[in-house]
Amino acid sequence: MPSRSRSRPTDRLRVAAVQMKFAPTLAGNLAHIDAALQVAARRGADAVLFPECATTGYACDFGALDRGELLAALQHVGDSAARHRLHVLIGSPVFRGRSLLNCLVVFDRAGRETYRYAKCHLTAADRQWFTPGDAVALFEVEGVPATAILCHERRYPELVRLGVMAGARIIFHPNAGMDPLAVSRRKRGGRDGIAVRAFENAVPYVFANSVGPQGDGRWSAGDSKIVAADGTVLRLADNEDASVIVSDLDLGQATGRYAVEALTTPRFLAASWKRMVALVRRQAKRGGPA
Repeated sequence: MPSRSRSRPTDRLRVAAVQMKFAPTLAGNLAHIDAALQVAARRGADAVLFPECATTGYACDFGALDRGELLAALQHVGDSAARHRLHVLIGSPVFRGRSLLNCLVVFDRAGRETYRYAKCHLTAADRQWFTPGDAVALFEVEGVPATAILCHERRYPELVRLGVMAGARIIFHPNAGMDPLAVSRRKRGGRDGIAVRAFENAVPYVFANSVGPQGDGRWSAGDSKIVAADGTVLRLADNEDASVIVSDLDLGQATGRYAVEALTTPRFLAASWKRMVALVRRQAKRGGPA
């Protein structure tokens, strides 16, 4: 087991974003996840983010998923988090009753599941299989308040803004690109608006994407990245290879300043923002561990 004896500076959090080439099986993806966690632990990461549906891959027949096998896969991820003493945030389908949700599942250093966020805004492909969530993400990683969106939800900036208004100081964004090659190529080079979202909220942003061919002529552009609160891209993965990128986040910069200021100005909106933030916090509590 890697040593975690070093004390983490209170103004720093070392995060990793894993860029994955999905395997066609749960076992194959779990092997990739284990290998990435070994790399992240060796590089001293505190928290590791994986893409959307990292356990299954996104080009998956979700209707054929076995509930027991999926539960076992998530247990495996929790065990691996505990073995490496890492916070792990991983995209995965999750059964709730008869419904299937597209979730970000959060594990602490002891391998305990601490939070689930279910994707609210679904694509047409999502809606074939998944039930939408009904919350804005709000949870903690190493004591730092955080929020999250999944993939397509980058088009709904209010999800991030409300999370930061409610106290989040880091944005985690698991993604699984599924575009025609021409569209995927246009996304390359990190020019996707993510740095703007970090800047306009004054919080750092961690983005983990799949990469390469996804089947049926679909592609994922990669471009996994870690962005500082001022919009500076600290690490940027390429558009071809699986990789683990790691960077230290300066939590002193993670003020959420612009979102906080927007709570009171213009004044005529202040009472409405206060009510919305209270609703966000109340609803987020329902996303605790299963």
